[in-house]
Amino acid sequence: MTSPGHPKADPATEPVGFAAHDHGRCVATGIAAAEARCSEQGLQFTPVRRKALEILLQEHRALGAYDVLDRLRNAGFGSQPPVAYRALDFLVANGLAHKIERLNAFIACAHPGTRHSPAFMICRLCDSVAEAHATPTRGALGQAAREAGFRIERTVVEAEGVCPSCAEKADA
Repeated sequence: MTSPGHPKADPATEPVGFAAHDHGRCVATGIAAAEARCSEQGLQFTPVRRKALEILLQEHRALGAYDVLDRLRNAGFGSQPPVAYRALDFLVANGLAHKIERLNAFIACAHPGTRHSPAFMICRLCDSVAEAHATPTRGALGQAAREAGFRIERTVVEAEGVCPSCAEKADA
């Protein structure tokens, strides 16, 4: 995020989720990025996978598999849990969504198509989630790994706290 007097941040690395933005464009951009990625990699972006991603893109909060299943059912895609789990597994495996372990839920990737280590900021009051880039190999974790002779291949950071909207309400 940027603040007065600081240069504009790179939108590819700026946290997504808490800041006001054109949400309709956000959803359309996410679907277009998924279509392009699937086309480039020869992956089948089936109607149920597309709808599952659209469901995740509609909110910047993590949704459980059964929440996604309910919405898929309402859209006419069936009511068996494997329908949702297979679609979500595909999205996660192909970098289009992430699993938030702390919540046992899923969120659309804010930076699809870029190789990154996500850092999730989870609001404990409203369950909104913002995704930012982390650089674990540069910090204390990276130093500890180097000292142990360990090579980090993948990390996920999940931080719990209070989002700007909830903080403003609590301060009012």
